[in-house]
Amino acid sequence: MKKKFIAYTLATTLGAVGAISSCTNLDEDVYSQVLADSFKPTEKDIPAIIAPVYASFRGLMMGWQGYFDLQEESADAIATPARPNGWYDGGTYLRMHTHAWTALEWQPQNTWGSAFRSINTANRVLAQIADGEIAIETGKEALVAELRAARAFAYYLLLDNHGNVPIVTDYKDIQLPDQKSRQQVYDFVEKELLEVVDVLSDDPKTTYGQFNKWGVKALLAKIYLNAQVYTGTPQWEKSIQLADEIINSQKYSLDPNYSDVFTYTNQNSQEIIFAIPYDQIYGQGNIVHMKTLDPASRFVYKMQAGPWGGNAAVPQFIDTYDAQDSRLQDTWIMGPQKNAATGEVVIDYKKLLPSMAATESNEGYRIGKYKIKEGATGALDNDFPMLRYADVLMMKAESLLRLGRADEAAVLVTQVRQRAFKNTNPAKATVTGDDLKQGSTYEYGLQDVNGNVQAGPGSGGADIQFGRMLDELGWEFAAEAHRRQDLIRFGVFGKKAWFNHSPSSDAKALFPIPADEINKNPKLVQNPSY
Repeated sequence: MKKKFIAYTLATTLGAVGAISSCTNLDEDVYSQVLADSFKPTEKDIPAIIAPVYASFRGLMMGWQGYFDLQEESADAIATPARPNGWYDGGTYLRMHTHAWTALEWQPQNTWGSAFRSINTANRVLAQIADGEIAIETGKEALVAELRAARAFAYYLLLDNHGNVPIVTDYKDIQLPDQKSRQQVYDFVEKELLEVVDVLSDDPKTTYGQFNKWGVKALLAKIYLNAQVYTGTPQWEKSIQLADEIINSQKYSLDPNYSDVFTYTNQNSQEIIFAIPYDQIYGQGNIVHMKTLDPASRFVYKMQAGPWGGNAAVPQFIDTYDAQDSRLQDTWIMGPQKNAATGEVVIDYKKLLPSMAATESNEGYRIGKYKIKEGATGALDNDFPMLRYADVLMMKAESLLRLGRADEAAVLVTQVRQRAFKNTNPAKATVTGDDLKQGSTYEYGLQDVNGNVQAGPGSGGADIQFGRMLDELGWEFAAEAHRRQDLIRFGVFGKKAWFNHSPSSDAKALFPIPADEINKNPKLVQNPSY
C-alpha cells in the first residue's frame, strides 16, 4: 500500500461518527464503529477526518466519463470514435466531439453531480465540526481551512464548466438553493481561497494529496489566468504574483524526466503541487488505460484486465509535435506493440483516424502518458497531477506574454522545454519572444477519411493570437484535462474545425445545466444556447 493512502483508508472513522444516531443500546460494547463520546480527535487525526472529501475527487476526476473525459473529448487532441467492438454508445462521443451535447448529456451531468457530492461531503464535515460532533482540540483552524479549500476546488470546476451554479455552504439547509451568476461563483471561490491560504501548511512533504498553501496559490493563479473568460476582466498580474510566490518558495522543481511526473510511483515527484491520489487496490478510479488501449495491449503489459480500446489522439494534434520532442513518445503509444512473453507483434497503432463513424481497432495513437506497469489491473496506481510546477511556470509565461513581456515569457517556456530535448537536440529547447507571438502550427480544418485536412470555415492556425504559446501548452499538458480550458482562453474552442468537428459557437464554452437539476429546482435557469 502506498504511504499516502494511509489517511484515505482511515475514512471509516469519520463515517462512524456520523452514524452514531443509529446506535440505540448505549450500554452495548460496540467494536464495529467509533462512537462520538469515545472519539477525541487530535491534530494527527485530521487526515482521517478530511479523507472522504479527497476520496470523492477520484471518481470526479478520472472515473467513467468524468472530468478528464469532459475536458479532453470536447477539445482537439483526443477523440473516441466508433470501433469494431463498439464505442458508438448512442452517439455520446460524437456529440462531445462535435459540440452537439444537450442538457441530457451524461458527461457534463456527471461532473456537476460529482462536484456537488464533494461539496456536500465537505459541508457535512464542516457541520460536524461546528456542532461539536467532531471535537477537535488542536488544529481545528487548519482543518476547517483545508475543508474550505477542497470545497472551493470543487466549485472552481463548476465555475469553469457550468458557470452559473448554486452556492451551498450550509449542510443543514433544506431549502432549494438560488442560482448564482458566474461572477458570483468566481467571487466566492476567490474569497474562500484567499481567506484560508495563510492558515494552511507550507510543507509539501506532509501534505501530498491534500491542499497546502502552495496548492491554493497555484489554484488561485489558475483562476486568475482564466479570469477574463470567467468575468470579462483579465487578472494577468495576479497570476504572475502567485506564480512568483511559488517559484521563490523553492518548494517545488521540475522533475529531471518528463515521464517521472506520470509514472506509477509519481507520489515521489518533486514537481506535483496537488494530486488526486489513486491506487489499484485502495483508491481505484484511474481507468485511462482501460479506455484508450486496444484489448490486444493486454499482452504487451501482462495486464490482469482486458482494456476496452476507445479513445485516441487526433492526428492533426500529433502532427504539431517536433519529431525530436521526447514528449511525443512519453505521451502517446504508437507503432508495433509486442507480446511481452513471445515478442510477437499483437497490434500496430497507426496515426490515422479515418472518422468518428468508423475506425479500425488499431487506428489512432493511444494515451501512454500514465505509465502502465507490468501486471496492471483495471485501475492504475498513477496519481493524477492536477497542479504541477511546470503549470506554474507556464501560467506565468502566458501572463507575461499577454502583458507584452514576450522575451521574459520565452525564458520560462525554454526552461520547461529543456528536458524534452535534452537527449535529442538541446538547441531546439530554446524559444524566443517572437516565436511565442506567432500563430499555431496546428493545421485546423475538417479531416477526410484519408487524413487530408480541408480548407474551409475554421481552418488554419496562423491567425490564432499567441498560437505558439497554445501549442506549447498542448505539448506539455496533453492528456492532463487542460485542453478545453486552454482552447477557450485562446479563442479556439468555438471557432476552429478539427477532425470531424466543425466550428460551433462561443456559447459552447459553458456546458448546460443538467436537465434533471432544472427539473428538481425551478430556481435554475438554463445556460444560453441550450
